[in-house]
Amino acid sequence: MPKLITYQTPVLPEWVDYNGHLRDAFYLLIFSYATDAFMDRIGLTSDNRDASGHSLFTLECHINYLNEVKLGEAVEVHTQVIGHDKKRLHLYHSLHKAGIDDPLSASEQMLLHVDLAAGPRSAPFSDAVLDELAGIVETQQDLPAPQYIGRVIGLPQRA
Repeated sequence: MPKLITYQTPVLPEWVDYNGHLRDAFYLLIFSYATDAFMDRIGLTSDNRDASGHSLFTLECHINYLNEVKLGEAVEVHTQVIGHDKKRLHLYHSLHKAGIDDPLSASEQMLLHVDLAAGPRSAPFSDAVLDELAGIVETQQDLPAPQYIGRVIGLPQRA
């Protein structure tokens, strides 16, 4: 299956820290833009959000910083659907130098579909969105489980 590339960008000067590396906050910005592009892909476009009053909220996000990313590097985000139910979406994004398979960073995210007018409160995805998700899951079914999924932060316990 071809990679699902959801976002591409050069690393901009305002994203770089005093060490010449992509600042940690901007990894999340890049992953957030990839989520926005994925939303468009499954039919949760800006027009759809305006018309339906529905959107996605991020419930949880975990980022692994694996390799340095420097000013001007062309990067891309690959997105894999780990799972979904009628209201939630579990995504895995990985950041790569353009055209390179080895990840620079990884982000696991849990998102919730919400009705903004009703609170906001959780709401089921439309049938059209569920159909789009099912199609993506089907095309990704043979992908291996991501290496950096389900990780927990913690110090090893001393015996």
